[in-house]
Amino acid sequence: MGAGPQSTYTVQQQPPAGSCHYRMEKGEPLEDLTCNPGAISPAVTQSNLASTICRKGGYTKNIRPPEAVTRKEKALNAASYGYKGSLGDAEYDHLISLQLGGDPNDARNLWVEPADPGHKPGSGVNNLKDPVETKLHTAVCSGKVTLKAAQQAIVSDWTTALNRLSLS
Repeated sequence: MGAGPQSTYTVQQQPPAGSCHYRMEKGEPLEDLTCNPGAISPAVTQSNLASTICRKGGYTKNIRPPEAVTRKEKALNAASYGYKGSLGDAEYDHLISLQLGGDPNDARNLWVEPADPGHKPGSGVNNLKDPVETKLHTAVCSGKVTLKAAQQAIVSDWTTALNRLSLS
């Protein structure tokens, strides 16, 4: 469990340079579960979904750390993973997305996600994990799956999360 949304965010310490290693599943990069096991926000629970992640008008834009903080963290986390590509093509990604109640700025929940295979360098962030997060969010808000089940599925392996929960 992380600290949850804060009124002021500070740059979080990242794992030591070179200490994290990407896993590959179905040709897709996945986080190092030792460095990034995920962290949930205590502000989001199964009982308050309607007033948090499922509320009309959105939830995530009001709890994101400012770019001045995440830009520094992204560079430090890239060193943790030994990432050498363009930071403009990589996403500083919440393992458990904000729309699934992930902690906004806990280093255990953020990692530099490289662009998907076949991505054209210089064309910006591109990853197939985002649509999976959205489908899980929809399933949680419609009551098809619990918040905890969606969070566990995305942490285990986002490439199989929809199948694991019979949502594909």
